[in-house]
Amino acid sequence: MSRDGCCRRSSPAFIRKTQTPGTGDHSVRSGYRHHRRLHSLGELAELVNIGTLAAFVLVCLGVIVLRITQPLLHRPFKNPLNPFFPLLGAFSCGALMAFLPAMTWLRFAVWLVIGLIVYFTYSMHHSKLAKIQ
Repeated sequence: MSRDGCCRRSSPAFIRKTQTPGTGDHSVRSGYRHHRRLHSLGELAELVNIGTLAAFVLVCLGVIVLRITQPLLHRPFKNPLNPFFPLLGAFSCGALMAFLPAMTWLRFAVWLVIGLIVYFTYSMHHSKLAKIQ
């Protein structure tokens, strides 16, 4: 995202080692302060949990997909018993997500849709890759 131009120009300070925006931390903090007034700490913790678990499910499934679609890709680490461990990771994270309250799922879905809309509408106009093609 940072190299594609899908991050705002107002946050140009990138961490050189990781190539990620360094000023994004301030936006997260201000967003947290805003939501802290609207929701309890338990509700925020559940929302963070479901978001993190959903990301882990996507990573686990992505490992399987990449192993199948691009078997010759250089990998700095080995994944023993593929696809058993990634499936086990996706299943265990999915099971933990299943025990979260329905209201957390609703909040997650709303924030996911809002995030996707913001990301894709911004990236349609600012993506360097889209301008090349």
